[in-house]
Formats: sequence, C-alpha cells, structure tokens
Amino acid sequence: MTVMARYRIALISALVAAGLGLSGCTSQLDRHGHIFTDEDIGQVHPGMSKDQVKVSLGTPDTTSTIGGGAFYYISSTQRHAPFLKPAVIDRKVLAVYFDNNESVVRLANYGLQDGRIVDFMRGATPSKGSDLTMLEQFFGNLGNRAGNIGNKDEAPF
Repeated sequence: MTVMARYRIALISALVAAGLGLSGCTSQLDRHGHIFTDEDIGQVHPGMSKDQVKVSLGTPDTTSTIGGGAFYYISSTQRHAPFLKPAVIDRKVLAVYFDNNESVVRLANYGLQDGRIVDFMRGATPSKGSDLTMLEQFFGNLGNRAGNIGNKDEAPF
C-alpha cells in the first residue's frame, strides 16, 4: 500500500468519524400535550355539556371552577439542543368556557405571545435575610447555644 493510499484511508476514516460525532449535535423537537386539528376544535360548539366536550376533546389538562368553570387543553413544543437548556418555541392553550349551567359559552385559543413563561422550578426558595457562609452559621450557632447551657428552663433551640 502506498503512502497516498494510506493518507486517503486515514482522511476518509477521519471524515466518517467526524460526521458520526457531529450527528449527535442536532437539536430535537419535543411535543407534549394535546395537539388538535381544526376539525377537532370544530366539533365543540356553544351549548354542549362538559361531558360532551370530554368525549370530543378528551380529558382537559387543567380546569377552572370560577364563574361556571373552564377546561384548558395545553400543548407545548420545546427544542432540545445538546449541552443547552430546553427552549420553549411554541405553546398553545385551547380554553373552553362554560356558564353556570355547565354549557359551553365560547372557545378561545391562546399562544405563547398571549402570556409569559413562569418558571416554577427555579431551584431556590426566596427568603428574607442574608446568606451566611458555613463558618458564619457554625460560629453563630456556637454563640447561641453557649448562653443556654446553664439555663435549664429554656430550650436550647
């Protein structure tokens, strides 16, 4: 085998390996929730009962009990890219509003532009006061407990 043939084989192998490695870097779309067509939505009309809506559209994702109630059918599309947080690129909410007799009054479609994203899982609970380091907590607790050692009437905590 000549040097040029070995060079070509190495180059082709490197290109194939790079192509396989980069194929894992593509983004992925994930769809969650109810995905309706216009025909599905067209089946629901004013005057229908809650049970008839459930038969036509399925069980709602969430409901409201204020002012006769409402059914909310939610769908969300997220883009997952490697090494990045998922990004919500589309969200649709189909709201079916009912009157006090549990009959459909109207339907409404809401999109991502109609609301704002609320991050319920920030991983932190807001609290008043300052953040103490581990040493400040340790030495602060030593000072608090020293005053309660001789006093048996008070709890140490």
